[in-house]
Amino acid sequence: MNIFIDNRSGQPIYDQIYSQIKAQIIGGSLSADEPLPSIRGLAKDLRISVITTKRAYDELEKDGFIYTVAAKGCFVAPKNTELLREESLRKIEEHMEQIIKLAHSCGLSREELIEMLSYEMEE
Repeated sequence: MNIFIDNRSGQPIYDQIYSQIKAQIIGGSLSADEPLPSIRGLAKDLRISVITTKRAYDELEKDGFIYTVAAKGCFVAPKNTELLREESLRKIEEHMEQIIKLAHSCGLSREELIEMLSYEMEE
């Protein structure tokens, strides 16, 4: 598992860890039931606070991406297809909001926007 911390980024460190682990789970480079590094071990490797690492793991567990076994550690949760679908739908909605703002700024009508979408989906 590779995690890179960008100290110049405006994104909080725990969120960088969360995002990168989540992306590796969704992308398939981390498999179901695969053990994650211990919270202390990851904190030491990244030279960050244990509290920061724990917060990232807590968020991942809360969102269903990992699970914890007492005295054993944290593991990648089996993929929940509904959870992944909801995540994708949320991303699509965010992109659509940006598209609509751009379309309004360019004076595109609803019909023109739908036509553009239809054309792109045909390819």
